[in-house]
Amino acid sequence: MMMLVDCSNCRIPLQLPSGARVIRCSVCQAVTRIADPRALPSSPYSSTHNHNSTPPVPSPYGQMPAGQPVGVHGRKKAVVCGVSYLNSRHELKGCMNDAKCMRYLLINRFNFPEASVLVLTEEETDPYKKPTKHNMRMAMFWLVQGCQPGDSLVFHFSGHGSQQRNYTGDEVDGYDETLCPMDFDTQGMIVDDEINATIVRPLPRGVKLHAIIDACHSGTVLDLPFLCRMSRSGQFVWEDHRPRSGVWKGTNGGEVISFSGCDDDQTSVDTSALSKITSTGAMTYSFIQAIEGGNATTYGNMLNAMRSTIRNTDNNLGGSVVTSLLTMLLTGQIGGSRQEPQLTANETFDVYTKPFSL
Repeated sequence: MMMLVDCSNCRIPLQLPSGARVIRCSVCQAVTRIADPRALPSSPYSSTHNHNSTPPVPSPYGQMPAGQPVGVHGRKKAVVCGVSYLNSRHELKGCMNDAKCMRYLLINRFNFPEASVLVLTEEETDPYKKPTKHNMRMAMFWLVQGCQPGDSLVFHFSGHGSQQRNYTGDEVDGYDETLCPMDFDTQGMIVDDEINATIVRPLPRGVKLHAIIDACHSGTVLDLPFLCRMSRSGQFVWEDHRPRSGVWKGTNGGEVISFSGCDDDQTSVDTSALSKITSTGAMTYSFIQAIEGGNATTYGNMLNAMRSTIRNTDNNLGGSVVTSLLTMLLTGQIGGSRQEPQLTANETFDVYTKPFSL
C-alpha cells in the first residue's frame, strides 16, 4: 500500500512504499524522513475516528474508477480542470465552460467512460473535486496510477498559467512554467518540474497521455524534451528542449503529446469572440472546433486548424484584462505577442503522417 508524503525541500508529493521511513525526491534529491505513525495524533480520516462526528466525504483518488471494463484497446481515463478563481481579482469567465465542453467531448466523441473522467471545478460540491493545489496534485497521481499498456490518458487544464525564475539551469529561457490552482494566492503554483515528474516520467511503454493546456505561458508546461516549431505556412522543425544538466524529462517508455494554448512568452485569451454565445478559452474552443470540423486527422492538421481558428478571429479576441494583469503581477512583465497554440512531445515524429487519436 502506497501513501503520499510531501518532499521536505521542494514539497512535491512522493509515493512512499509501505513500511519505508526514508525517501529521496527524484526532482531535488532531498531526503525526507518519515515520523513513526504511532507517535502521531490519529487522523480524522482514519478508521478509528470519532463515530459521533460527521464522516468525511470519500476521496475519488484512492482507487481506479469502478465498473470500467478493460477493452481490447485498453482503458481511457481523464482529469479535466477548469479554474475560474471566483470572486477574486483573477476571475475568468470561460474556464468552467471549457471543462464542461471537454468532458462532453471525451465521453461522447472519444468514448471515455463517465466514471473515468474526473472533473475539478469550483462548481463542484464535493471538496475533493475543487481545483485546489492539493486536489490537482492528487488528481494527477490518480490519472497515472496503475496505468498499463493500451491505456489512453488525458489531462486538460483551463485557467491561469504563469512563469517563475528557474535557478537550476534546466530551462532554455531561464523560466519555469506554472499552472495556477484556485488557491495559488496562499498555496502557490504547480511548477512544470512537478507536472513532468508526476504524469510524464512514470508512464510505461504502451501508455499514451495527451495534455490539453489552455493557459498563459503554457508552451512547455509539461517540460517535454521536444517542441514542434511550426511556421504559418505549415512547415515545422522540432526544437530540442532537453536540459543542459542532463536531467531526464521523458517517459519510462510511454508516449506524451501536449497541445498548449500559446508559447512560453505569450498569453492565452478568455473570450466570447469565438463561440459568439458564451466565454470560452480560445485554445479549448479551437481544439474542439478542429475535431468537429474534421481536421483531427493528423497532429499537424490539428495544430494548423487550431491556429487558423484563432488567427481568423484575432482582431476580435481582445483578451481578458485579468489575463494581462495576472501576468504582470506574477512575472513583472507585460505579456508577449498574440497566442499561437503549440505542440510538444517526448519524442519527435512526422506531424503530418502520425494519426491523431485520444
